Amino acid sequence: MEIFDISLTISNDLPVWPGDPPIVIERVRKLEEGANANVSYLQMGAHVGTHVDAPLHFLKGGSTIDQMPLDVLVGPVDVVQLPDSVEVIDQAALEQTGLPEGAERILFKTRNSAFWVEGAADFQTGFVGIDLSGSQYLVDRGVRLVGIDYLSISPFRKSKPTHEALLGAGMVIIEGLDLSKVSPGKYMLYCLPLKLGGAEGAPARAILTRG
Repeated sequence: MEIFDISLTISNDLPVWPGDPPIVIERVRKLEEGANANVSYLQMGAHVGTHVDAPLHFLKGGSTIDQMPLDVLVGPVDVVQLPDSVEVIDQAALEQTGLPEGAERILFKTRNSAFWVEGAADFQTGFVGIDLSGSQYLVDRGVRLVGIDYLSISPFRKSKPTHEALLGAGMVIIEGLDLSKVSPGKYMLYCLPLKLGGAEGAPARAILTRG
């Protein structure tokens, strides 16, 4: 069986959404300084790196990440690659690409994946995201989970319409995937967000398996 780690490594150098708390990982107790054990301190927002959005992120009274059903986050998934020429994932782009019939879980591999290969430490505002027409197209096709290879499912500064459409339809959103080493095709997805009580999202470890 092949295992593909599609999670970003959370580190002090990982870009975060503009205005979100910076990532701080600091060793506060050190064996070499006489401590009994090495201990690290973590500071970060709930939407760093590879993470899952809960409905509460954009919906008033929405459910929280600790209430999310895990069956949607585990199961067969299709990795769909879009041409580098696609700047916005709208309905036309999805119709032209063609989605697998009956797919319930879809991860979109776009030109965003090159950012992770290049090790871009600065936040990239020109990333590819799904607009409202693309969101409604996915909802109408019965997709239950969608993921993308940058830090938001929606284009920069156009977050609300996409998130409201997807989360309002009960769809699970995974953001910040690293699909740079994954080929298009069918896999099994395992994605488990941290169980943060009352939070609207959480970092996750996500893997794909095949064979």
